[in-house]
Amino acid sequence: MYEDLVISILKGEGIDIVSSVPCDKAKDLCFMIPGQFNHIGLTREEDGIGVSAGAFLAGKRPAMFIQSSGLGNSLNALMSLTRTYHLPLPILASWRGVQDEVIPAQVPFNAAVPKILEATGIPCTVISQPDDLEKIGDVIRDSFEHSTPHVCLILPKVWVVDESCRTGTINPSRQKETDLFYHRSVKDPEMTRYDAIRIIARNLDRQAVVSNIGVPGKELHAARDRPLNFYMLGSYTQASPIGLGLSQGTNRDVWVVDGDGSILGTGILPVTGIKQPRNLTIFCLDNGAFGSTGNQLTPAYNTADLELMAIAAGFSHTWKAGDDEALENAIRELGEGPNFVHVLLKPGNADVKNIPLSPVQIRDRFKSALQA
Repeated sequence: MYEDLVISILKGEGIDIVSSVPCDKAKDLCFMIPGQFNHIGLTREEDGIGVSAGAFLAGKRPAMFIQSSGLGNSLNALMSLTRTYHLPLPILASWRGVQDEVIPAQVPFNAAVPKILEATGIPCTVISQPDDLEKIGDVIRDSFEHSTPHVCLILPKVWVVDESCRTGTINPSRQKETDLFYHRSVKDPEMTRYDAIRIIARNLDRQAVVSNIGVPGKELHAARDRPLNFYMLGSYTQASPIGLGLSQGTNRDVWVVDGDGSILGTGILPVTGIKQPRNLTIFCLDNGAFGSTGNQLTPAYNTADLELMAIAAGFSHTWKAGDDEALENAIRELGEGPNFVHVLLKPGNADVKNIPLSPVQIRDRFKSALQA
């Protein structure tokens, strides 16, 4: 089985966490991966970029397996996170749209993938026959030696597809009971985001913290700069995915300072609910607006309830806080996660300076502090 060879190569290169979205051209491999690695089953490929970044920062050796079309919604995160912070990430991609493709929508993007990767400077290796599978090891070594993403495009003809799908015929029962009573009275918020960040900052001890992009990161830096703060400079929506990845590689508590716009733009909540990381807390600082771009309103302003979304996704403990006392109480009550603290805020940004650290400086001091 060629799938067994791929698993063996990944293990031989020390890969210990794999994020994936399935492809029917490699269905057996997709069924095998969860039983062989710490597996993060994604709903959106882009989230795997953040998960892999967090896992690497925590000392793990991540890889991804996706369909090549998923590279399309991952390019910004690959460039603004993986490339910007010089992080390794080998990506095995089932290459659609170029060989006996029967779905017209797969062709326009996928046929251009090698040229797109070339334009972005992301290395690419093509595997066109089973004898080429050993190149996967070269891809992984290059990725980690040069701290870069490296995409391995695998043509469908490499796999011998078994339509009976030998590894996926037995599924666990879906029986469950849901018993939920949910009632919240929401007043007009009293705090700004900077107020909330200062409360979070003064409660920090040994926690590793991931801050959302834009002004939130600058506000956290101004409130309390510390090596255990990972400041995001790009890759919108990836704060909580990074936090999930971190939680898989450290025993420290991991706190994520995320925002309502970012949470609404990612599919990471149900993925987190499946993994049930005991050491992860997400602070959703909900000002109902895209604060870094002029405070344009989001669906959370008076419609979407993000705490209820977290409950539905499987979070163990949730809180809603609209003032400083409620936020302090929630922090005191934090226990085994995953935890979700929904903090309702007034729109507005503090007048704070830019973070005077390069991406590599943020990366290196964070990794060192995490391992101390």
